[in-house]
Amino acid sequence: MQAIYDCYFLVADIHVLTTDYEHPGEIRSNTLEMLADWLAAGIDPLQSHIVLQSALPQHAQLALLLANLATVARLERVPTYKEQVQQLNLNPSLGFLAYPILQTADILIYKANAVPVGEDQLPHLELAREVARRFNLIFGDTFPEPEGLLSQTPRLPGTDNRAMHTSYGNTIALRDTPEDTTQKVMNMFTDPTRIHASDPGHVEGNPVFAYLDLFDPDSAEVEDFKHRYRVGKIGDVQIKRRLAVVLNDYLAPLRRRRAEFINQPEYLIEVLRQGTQAALPTVQATFEEVRQKMGLIQLNRLAAI
Repeated sequence: MQAIYDCYFLVADIHVLTTDYEHPGEIRSNTLEMLADWLAAGIDPLQSHIVLQSALPQHAQLALLLANLATVARLERVPTYKEQVQQLNLNPSLGFLAYPILQTADILIYKANAVPVGEDQLPHLELAREVARRFNLIFGDTFPEPEGLLSQTPRLPGTDNRAMHTSYGNTIALRDTPEDTTQKVMNMFTDPTRIHASDPGHVEGNPVFAYLDLFDPDSAEVEDFKHRYRVGKIGDVQIKRRLAVVLNDYLAPLRRRRAEFINQPEYLIEVLRQGTQAALPTVQATFEEVRQKMGLIQLNRLAAI
């Protein structure tokens, strides 16, 4: 995408506060960890902008203005809101309820035409499209309605077959050791109806096979595993052992690159500084346009009134 689009990748540190405001000391270290992940995975700061959300107050300011265009009832219908309230047993804050509005502002402030998302984020993007339409209808054509860009695998389940989310503890991280990865794979959810290796098993809805489909380069082997699993001629342990090898082989070069980046915190901060600085003119111009269209007076123009 970096060669085709003008890409902005957002370090959404304000979003962290919607569920984890009690641990502010972890934000900096987690940011550096994530930056090392991104660069190891191939994001190129010479081609893309990596932006720190909290360093550009226009993100939060635009979210506050756009919040007037969405109802509480509409926000409560966002599927991920209902799911996380239930799964994390949350007493949701106003910030958590308004999370999709801040996400909308993150998208619209760049007048984005396209947003790469997982399938579970499409409802958030639909809200952004609704807000853009409503703003354009009331205040004049301003924002494009962003389209979702899905990969060939738009949804990858967590290791427990729930939505993959760090708060659920069901992810495989680039910073994990091969031993960590193997342990997580061996504990993965499979087919709860299957008691013995000789029992016929279900491939559909089984995250082990979802991962094999995506990461195993030997598709013929995967199809053979599926056939044998369905008729009860192979056990979960054997399948998981193969997946652990596949994942560790796939992640090995990323982890080598990541180890180099994580040992250069000054470089990571400089990448973030440069990307954020490059984004400033864009977000400033959009926010001032919105202020003007919504009838808000700019202080530096008061003398002319």
